[in-house]
Formats: sequence, structure tokens, C-alpha cells
Amino acid sequence: MKILVILQGPAYGTEANYNGLRLAGNLAKRDDVDVKIFCFGDAVGCAIANQQLPNGYYHLDRMLTSAARHGAEIGLCGTCMDARGITDEMLIPETRRSTLDEVTDWTLWADKTITF
Repeated sequence: MKILVILQGPAYGTEANYNGLRLAGNLAKRDDVDVKIFCFGDAVGCAIANQQLPNGYYHLDRMLTSAARHGAEIGLCGTCMDARGITDEMLIPETRRSTLDEVTDWTLWADKTITF
């Protein structure tokens, strides 16, 4: 099964991306599942490296890293990054700048697309 998970909301402030990454990470652990994660809008902030959060708070950058460690491919909307002043150097190494063309290809590739 091929699954595309699309994240759109703010990195923190709601639990949408947290739950999306929990699901994506768990799916990526399955032997028969290929996962791709694409971040639009404020969700590109999930991939910023060296996030400083209060003790006990979830770290979305670490959740992305874990999903990638289990085989998930992660793309970030380049236009959305530019609009927020996020450069490639600011990202965790498991993620990369991507394009609308690539997420279009991923959508056609996927058996299922899930959005958060």
C-alpha cells in the first residue's frame, strides 16, 4: 500500500500535525506500506532543526526524523518555505525542499491520501 500524508496547519498550537505524524510514523513501520509526507503552509515549520520546546512537549522535527528512519520520504513546499523565510540550511537533514509538481506526482502514486 502506498500512502501520502499531507500536513497543512501550524507546527504547534493544534495537534493536527502531531497526530498526522503519529499516523505517518506508525504506517512507515509496516513492511507492506510505503509512506510519503508532504508539508504545505505553516506545516513546513515542523522540519526546522534544533527546536527548543518545554520539557514534556512533543518535537515534530524528531517525529519527522523517526518517520524517515522507517523509510518515509518527506517533501516541503518550497513556495511555502520562501514565504516564511525558511532556508534549506534551517531544515533537519531528513527533509528537503520540494515542488507542487512533485506532490502532484505523489498524489497520483498514492493508493490513499490523508490530509491533516
